[in-house]
Amino acid sequence: MTDHYTALGLNSAATLADVKKAFRQQASFWHPDKNSHPQAADRFRAVQQAYEVLADADKREAYDDNRRRNLLDSPIDTARVIWADYLNPLV
Repeated sequence: MTDHYTALGLNSAATLADVKKAFRQQASFWHPDKNSHPQAADRFRAVQQAYEVLADADKREAYDDNRRRNLLDSPIDTARVIWADYLNPLV
């Protein structure tokens, strides 16, 4: 599980305009045709998935609700995932 906000380099307060801008930047950078990094294709797919969820209001609301619920149900495990994604991006 990756954090969609981290995949786009955003925080959870990002606006739709912020999401679109970050997606364009990240997708351009990680596109496998432009980036020879061994994990570029995986990172590009993660950026696409993040955009699909965060750009759709209903999907984003469900994602945010699930994210909050996971923090309440299993705060240590969820915090580890979020911090691991934040501190060790696929760069």
